[in-house]
Amino acid sequence: MSRSLTRLGAALTAGLLALAAAAGPAASASEQAPLATANADHRVIAFYQTIYETGSDGVRRYVDPKPLLGSVTDVNVGAIHLNSDASLTVNDIPASHSELGVMWDDLETMQNQGVTVSAFVGGAAQGTYRYLREDFNRFYPVLRDFLRTYGLDGVDLDIEETFSLADTIHLVNTLRADFGPDFVITLTPVATDMAGRSSFSGGFSYAELERQAGSQIDWYNTQFYCGWGSLANTTVYNQILANGFTPGRVVAGTVTNPANCSGYVSWSTFDSTVGSLVAAHPDFGGVFGWEYFNSVGYNGGGRASWFAHVADVVGS
Repeated sequence: MSRSLTRLGAALTAGLLALAAAAGPAASASEQAPLATANADHRVIAFYQTIYETGSDGVRRYVDPKPLLGSVTDVNVGAIHLNSDASLTVNDIPASHSELGVMWDDLETMQNQGVTVSAFVGGAAQGTYRYLREDFNRFYPVLRDFLRTYGLDGVDLDIEETFSLADTIHLVNTLRADFGPDFVITLTPVATDMAGRSSFSGGFSYAELERQAGSQIDWYNTQFYCGWGSLANTTVYNQILANGFTPGRVVAGTVTNPANCSGYVSWSTFDSTVGSLVAAHPDFGGVFGWEYFNSVGYNGGGRASWFAHVADVVGS
């Protein structure tokens, strides 16, 4: 779909939502039916943050996402940051920067071939959610307009700073009202938060978020790394299920390279753990990899082979 058509579609959607609002208040989250799952079960998701890399020869090169076609169901691009002056950047440059033009074109090509492309918002850099908390009416429209302008299929909320349960529900419900039922809304908490054993990702209970607003959230991209869980075995995933989540709601995330964070597991361990989850849970939510550019390939293959092998293991 061209970006002009996407923008037209967004405008039409906004108009229909306005008409609906004029007709009467929308049903509460608890009154609405759960959203349909985007793509198939057993998602394979690539996080795409490093857009240019510098090789050992000192040359800076673009990281082409298109080799992921045929392996992934989703690409999450970012990180998207809101800044104190109400500007928005992709990592540290404006979304409209000329360096990103080829990326937006390639992501549109992937969308046209059925890949869901979402923007992941926040992450380790602080500030985005503080600005949304302190002045939602100023900062939210900047995010909304960015998502519309670049024709994104969804948004992934990676909250790694204080942001209350009420703040999160407000943001999720506003996104849902603005973008409609087909727009993908996910969150990226750490695994121990999902298991009810920590409160790193915002400072609230994700089980309570699921109870109050789960009908507006498509799934959770769960971080099993950096000390917050591991795919060395199924223990933490099972703790998440015991905390009230169903397998289809939980995508298991792992690092694609031991340099990225602690928690990297060998292919034999990965295959054993994820194979066990797929066998035990036909509706297993899938796997994401952090991140694409330096993924350790399978059997000596290139970086995209990491995701191709994951697709084989999960049977996406």
